[in-house]
Amino acid sequence: QVQLVESGGGLVQAGGSLRLSCAASGHTFSIAAMGWFRQAPGKEREFVAAINWSPYRTYYADSVKGRFTMSRDNAKNTVYLQMNSLKPEDTAVYYCALSRGYGSRRSPNEYGFWGQGTQVTVSS
Repeated sequence: QVQLVESGGGLVQAGGSLRLSCAASGHTFSIAAMGWFRQAPGKEREFVAAINWSPYRTYYADSVKGRFTMSRDNAKNTVYLQMNSLKPEDTAVYYCALSRGYGSRRSPNEYGFWGQGTQVTVSS
């Protein structure tokens, strides 16, 4: 199967930056898309960003557009989420996910493989 390992979370002050990484291993053939989702306490998991593998295309939630950038390194089977101008409302556990199918790229139901999550805490 596929294993996804996130890293890069932590505590940062409002206005600061963090970069999350997600390394995929195992049966990484036929990647259709990879995405980032987040879940704050008491809230549902929500879409943050995604990359459609081919054709290449990126997707962002309105709440992060202009502040977050998702990128990929094909050779390393790794995706990144550069988060700038962080706000306290960005505080959540961030999850990396991988899809082998078609879809909007924004629904968690499209993704069959998930990482364990990494905590991002933004202090005011």
